[in-house]
Amino acid sequence: MTALFLRDIKLAIRAGGGALIGVLFFMTVVAVIPFGVGPDLNLLSRIGPAILWIGALLSALLGLDRLFQAEREDGSLDLLLMQENPLVLTVFVKCLAHWVANGLPLVIASPVLGLFMNMNEVAIGATLITLLVGSPALTFIGAAGAAVAVSLPRGGLLVSILVLPLAIPVLIFGVSATYAAVEDPAPFLPPFMILTAITLLFAVIGPFAASMALKSSSD
Repeated sequence: MTALFLRDIKLAIRAGGGALIGVLFFMTVVAVIPFGVGPDLNLLSRIGPAILWIGALLSALLGLDRLFQAEREDGSLDLLLMQENPLVLTVFVKCLAHWVANGLPLVIASPVLGLFMNMNEVAIGATLITLLVGSPALTFIGAAGAAVAVSLPRGGLLVSILVLPLAIPVLIFGVSATYAAVEDPAPFLPPFMILTAITLLFAVIGPFAASMALKSSSD
């Protein structure tokens, strides 16, 4: 499992820039917002957390279609299906590697982009924490969509269509927790705990659904 984890991180970084493309797209989404809403710093600070979350969500979708595509192309997917280790555990490890290579750089870049949106320290810290906790859920959700579309020649768009509706609760509670922390630290805990529960739930459901889809595609 450790070898698979390290291998997937290396492949994710080498494949088309990996984390760099995601961060650049994240920066692009955030950078164009002031041109659309105007240079009102108060408005930018109010909508900043939501914009960062939306940008992170869209950036996370970029590499999801490649989660199992490399194994499908070189034939190693069949080896993963036939190995002794449970397929659910293998998918879970691949999801973790994908998040480290693609999701974690977005979390690290969020404070810098928060300054660009004129967010204060509390808003930047709350956004960082909620993205750190909530962004893995996007990967686990995307694993199921990537497994469904792995056998299709152009499954990238299908993955986005499958993932976006399921990712809405993550977006809602992530943004809600951030705004709660900015307005009053007391209400921060309930939406943050729900966000944590959603991530833990999809950490179980996502790999299981992805493993079932991979088995079905191989039949």
